[in-house]
Amino acid sequence: MNLFRQKNLGKLALLLFAVVIGVGSLVYTENLVSRLKIEERENVELWAEATRLISLPEMNQNLEFLYSIIENNKTIPVILTDEADSIISAGNFNKEKIDDRAFLNENLIKMKEKNEPIIINLPNNHFNRIYYKDSIILTMLIYYPYIQLSIIILFILVSYLAFRSSRKADQNQVWVGMSKETAHQLGTPTSSLAGWIEIMQHKYPEISITKELSRDVERLEKVTERFSRIGSKPALVTDNITATVSRTFDYLKSRTSSKVRFVIGFDLNKEVFIPVNTALIEWVIENVAKNAIDSMEGSGILTAGISETETHALIDISDTGKGIPKSLFKKIFNPGFTTKQRGWGLGLSLARRIVEEYHHGRIFVRSSEVGKGSCIRIILNKEKQ
Repeated sequence: MNLFRQKNLGKLALLLFAVVIGVGSLVYTENLVSRLKIEERENVELWAEATRLISLPEMNQNLEFLYSIIENNKTIPVILTDEADSIISAGNFNKEKIDDRAFLNENLIKMKEKNEPIIINLPNNHFNRIYYKDSIILTMLIYYPYIQLSIIILFILVSYLAFRSSRKADQNQVWVGMSKETAHQLGTPTSSLAGWIEIMQHKYPEISITKELSRDVERLEKVTERFSRIGSKPALVTDNITATVSRTFDYLKSRTSSKVRFVIGFDLNKEVFIPVNTALIEWVIENVAKNAIDSMEGSGILTAGISETETHALIDISDTGKGIPKSLFKKIFNPGFTTKQRGWGLGLSLARRIVEEYHHGRIFVRSSEVGKGSCIRIILNKEKQ
């Protein structure tokens, strides 16, 4: 749990770092935008003053300087209107639309909402108004920090996904290596046990226990086969899933406390054929059932149900155990997650891998109530995917 907490703290620190950069950028840009807004308004006021001076009849000097002030405004869109807000002229708009009256009127409405107009006082108590809006550069600067923050978040997301993918690949390599080595180590003693049991059955046929020992050795051989197949794509063969579930429950029943009652909640005579790797699906059912038995602490009812739709077979394994809190519905399938004092927390993780990656199905907590029990559902396809 400490490692899990450290990982979460690392992710939180990365997120906070991105937020700090984003907020800092927003604050700095907002300050810069405010200063540029003031500067642009001063430029428009200067433009307005030059326009006023040119209109004065007695102004016959420095006209070239005044015209240069007007012409130097090449970035701020402006509209000059009379007292009734009728458009006199406009500047710094799209050249193809600057003569479009409807286009200018539409922009004039927006300018009125955006900035206060600048008044040009004219002789005989007349006046004009200059409306303006932010320059393209200022507009781009306003949106820049949001774009920057989006890029930072995207970069962090891509980095996280890449790291997660790399870590998952490493985990897969470890899993495959451990599985192959386990299969290799189990192979020799299992073969030896099979040989000794055969000798016992031949010499002492009256001893009934050898039959049960033989079944256990067969199970060990299946376990060895399961581990050897991890890491390679298993072959799916059409098989009767009702027989598989029933057979697995029968095996567990003879090796579980008599206080646990095994209930087959489906018709054994009804065959449901689907493409599966039988050895691996038996492992899934066994792992789910064993977790259910552990949650009942050796006393309760374990029920297996099978239903089907046109496209899927549904396997439900229910228990009357402690139940699972809703917050843990997904976490119980994570590698290493366990509520037991002893255990690796790999059973349900392996089950999910077999169901989802090898059979393209689904496994999840269908329902659960703390103190009353849980139901795990396995969904398998009727057709190969």
